[in-house]
Amino acid sequence: MSDRAEMRGPVTRRRRTTISGGGGGSAGVKQANGSKWHNSPQGPAKTKTGDEASEHESKNGEVDREVGVSGQQQQLRNSPKKQRSAVEDISDRLSCHVLQESLLSSASGYSNYRGILNWCVVMLVLSNARLFLENIIKYGILVDPIQVVSLFLKDPYSWPAACLIIVSNVFILAALYAERRLAVGTISETTGLIFHIFNLTCLLVIPAATILVMTSMTPGPSVAQSNGSTVQTHVSYPGNLTHRDMYYFVFAPTLCYQLNFPRSPRIRKRFLMRRLFEMLFFTQLLVGLIQQWMVPTIQNSMKPFQEMDFGRMVERLLKLAVPNHLIWLFFFYWFFHSSMNFVAELMQFGDREFYRDWWNSETVTYFWANWNIPVHKWCLRHFYKPMLRTGINKFLAQTAVFLVSAFFHEYLVSVPLKMFRLWAFMGMMAQVPLAWFVGRFLNGNYGNAAVWMSLIIGQPVAVLMYVHDYYVIHYGSNT
Repeated sequence: MSDRAEMRGPVTRRRRTTISGGGGGSAGVKQANGSKWHNSPQGPAKTKTGDEASEHESKNGEVDREVGVSGQQQQLRNSPKKQRSAVEDISDRLSCHVLQESLLSSASGYSNYRGILNWCVVMLVLSNARLFLENIIKYGILVDPIQVVSLFLKDPYSWPAACLIIVSNVFILAALYAERRLAVGTISETTGLIFHIFNLTCLLVIPAATILVMTSMTPGPSVAQSNGSTVQTHVSYPGNLTHRDMYYFVFAPTLCYQLNFPRSPRIRKRFLMRRLFEMLFFTQLLVGLIQQWMVPTIQNSMKPFQEMDFGRMVERLLKLAVPNHLIWLFFFYWFFHSSMNFVAELMQFGDREFYRDWWNSETVTYFWANWNIPVHKWCLRHFYKPMLRTGINKFLAQTAVFLVSAFFHEYLVSVPLKMFRLWAFMGMMAQVPLAWFVGRFLNGNYGNAAVWMSLIIGQPVAVLMYVHDYYVIHYGSNT
């Protein structure tokens, strides 16, 4: 009773588990619950004062820590693999370098340059905006949409182009009737060949002679245009030798005839109206850019060309290159996408491949084969492949194709300007050595850059040459 009375004071109740070094190597576990201490079963229960209990607790705590540290060290000694994995884990967390290439190096395999492409577009827009603003400040507003219309309405008796379109029906019908005679055997193959050659020669010579010789011409009545049949019918030769079939081929956006053209099932009115809106919009845009941007630049280029100031000539050339190239791009979209799709949709012409991805051209030959598909198909079908079948090698056949193309380029420029200078002809023939050089020494992005350079620089050179010669011929004596 006396022992219990002594322990009734304010003793802090603790609960702990300690390891004591008992005799015989056995460790007894003591639990403190209030004032009672339960010793090992071998000794009697014994009470202690508060100081003794605290001292005993501190000693046991030190023993706990020593035993814990020694246990961890023993575990690390006993498990070297765990020790290495822990070191590697720490090393991985602190590591920030790996074997890799810079993004702009070709060895890195990186190809997402969308941001750089957007930057190029922004810089292009800003630079052209500066040029456009400079042009407005210097020359004012020069755009006059009525001027183009007034040129035709001013003298209604000087419309040789409209008359030539009407007269072209003579050659169309002559070819149709000659083919009919060949179909029934009235004339021989040799006679038919000679007649077709004569007919095509007249088709080239008569318009040129009309433009160069005659100054005015009375227009005739207009000819209604046929939009083809809305029902797909398959015909065979000579059932195709009809006026309807002939005029469908004349107005269809193709140069290669076949018995049955692919036809679209219906006319999409929304598509048709979009193409019509694009045609009208880009027509006004092209006229405005020519009036506002190109004409003043060309006029300011005459003096450096007359004085043969090469520094200023190059400066004028580079200044003309930007508007000329933009106008060419707009013309491409207006003609090959808007206009030809409009005509094809109206006539339900199914083949809409008027161009391919010429902007990705890595060679000059790829560009000329893919930017104008109707002409390319005609050259391939009626000129290039027949030459290969006769045994001519590919290089000579390609050179011959460029020669024919150069002739028609010069024909389309020299006849309207009424002067013969060969700048367009030489520009086209220069594509042959350029194509060889690019295909031999350049490839990939370098080849594509060379193609773009030839388009951006080559065209304004030809433009300045023709304008200079035209200016000298017509206005040189007045200056």
